Amino acid sequence: MRLAAVDIGTNSMRLLIVQKIEDGIVELGRWQRVTGLGAGVDATGVLSAEGIDRTLLALAEFGGRMKDLEVERRRAVATSASRDAANREAFFDIAEIALGVRPELISGDEEASLAFNGATLGLPLAPPHVVVDIGGGSTEFVTVDGGRSVEMGSVRLTERLLGNRPPSVEELAAAKGLVRESFAGITPIVGSVVGVAGTWTSLAGIHLADQEVHLTSLTVGEVAVLVDSLATLTIEQTAALPGFDPARAPVILAGAVIAEAAMAALGAERVTVSNHDLLDGVVSLSLAPGW
Repeated sequence: MRLAAVDIGTNSMRLLIVQKIEDGIVELGRWQRVTGLGAGVDATGVLSAEGIDRTLLALAEFGGRMKDLEVERRRAVATSASRDAANREAFFDIAEIALGVRPELISGDEEASLAFNGATLGLPLAPPHVVVDIGGGSTEFVTVDGGRSVEMGSVRLTERLLGNRPPSVEELAAAKGLVRESFAGITPIVGSVVGVAGTWTSLAGIHLADQEVHLTSLTVGEVAVLVDSLATLTIEQTAALPGFDPARAPVILAGAVIAEAAMAALGAERVTVSNHDLLDGVVSLSLAPGW
């Protein structure tokens, strides 16, 4: 049996297709398209026509891939931007046509749980684990006992304070202060910190000048250096850096600021970066009866 999961995020659309074999799964492919669906939603409360159009092109491509690979079961989940958007149901109507399944709006708590389950499947690190999932609209902090979703993501922070690139000293300081305030309630932990989703993989890719980053790590000092370096660059200069998708250039500085603040809030000296995340959590449910 072939199964697929689609993540409709604030900044990127992602697809995972797997083959179920006995009690396990084999990955057949992962695809990602940066569409900026949630651009402007923090201010307007609606998904823009332009963002929807870009996203539908990606979802139509995903629908075609699922058809070509003869996917039998599929699930699509929508996260922060859709949670904030008054016009999400109209968007879901046309997204359903493109994907062959209607997107399901999930809460921040469910998003955190799925990210944790996906990130820790087969993880070669001793528990306890804390998974930090930095999205475009929100950031999730989650352990085996539960998690917390904070409405602070790379797109949201970029639109609020980091639209100028490079930012002024005052703009960067204000951004750092806002994120630090947003994470004030996060409790420091003892255990392995795992970073998932595009901000972490992009930062690791830039640091290593290589997109093969699964299970590599970043220290808090290395993330701080990345923040300082990215803060001196224009979007065009950022896009030219090796090791990451240049479509993420407009929001990666904000993502780096959030990553640095997340590590500080947790008291973490090092983060292990994983390619396994919410998508893997969605697919893992295929092993449970009734999925």
